[in-house]
Amino acid sequence: MKKLLRELSMPEDTCLIVKEETGQEFTAPFHYHQGYEFTYIVKGQGKFYGGDSVMNFKAGDLYLFGPGFPHFFVNDRSLNGQPDHVHSIFVQFHEDFMGREFYQKSEFSQLKDLLNESSRGIKIRDPSNELQEFMMAFPALPALKAVINLLSMLENISSLPDHGINYISSSLYRISAEEKESKDKLERVCKYIMANFKDEVTTRDAAAIVSMNEAAFCRYFKRRTTKTLSQFVNTVRITHAIHLLTVSDIAVSGICFACGFNNLSYFNRQFRTITGNSPLSYRREFNLS
Repeated sequence: MKKLLRELSMPEDTCLIVKEETGQEFTAPFHYHQGYEFTYIVKGQGKFYGGDSVMNFKAGDLYLFGPGFPHFFVNDRSLNGQPDHVHSIFVQFHEDFMGREFYQKSEFSQLKDLLNESSRGIKIRDPSNELQEFMMAFPALPALKAVINLLSMLENISSLPDHGINYISSSLYRISAEEKESKDKLERVCKYIMANFKDEVTTRDAAAIVSMNEAAFCRYFKRRTTKTLSQFVNTVRITHAIHLLTVSDIAVSGICFACGFNNLSYFNRQFRTITGNSPLSYRREFNLS
């Protein structure tokens, strides 16, 4: 039986670790880290599940995850049904990579605040060319220059205005120690939903994936995600609808059916419930921004 979350650790005697991943899909499971992680999407697009949220991701996105923040990426399929190629860069580091007293100095209080808030997961909104260049440079840098590069990134991001940062999870989100240690199969269910949300997703089928009866599965899923299966599937579908509204000129009715809904009125109600706006208004405001 797989763990709900897989803890990925890094050596205690290492300031930071840089990893670069290319391939047809992201290989990391639903996981969390002991330390902090910057993730930069060089190429690829799809759905991202982190904490208690589901969102789209695309090339150029930059994230900061704090210790214990659970997450995984699932890339979209290409037109021939195969996963599109992805390319990402990860930088992992401990809070005390500059020494235990580093953040006690008043000059670094902003950095400390940033790292504290990263327990909710952070997405940098429209990362600057400078931030993207920082991430692209990491794989080729020697150790000392990589540390300097990391400090420059942290200083840059901690100085951003509030509207430059999106918190991924709600302010109430906290993952419990019990969830970190629990052995179950949420990863398998979530990946099933991500891959099949355009079709009918039933409680019966989802429960069968984890070998549970439907009543027990419903309790388990709500406890783990804070959503019913229907709410979670609708969130994934609306997340995909947002993507289509912003990258295509497909009519709203076409988007409705492309996302797995079979009723336009229900799609419009769910879209407004989740986003606070209608699909047409959302597209109009996006095009004006």
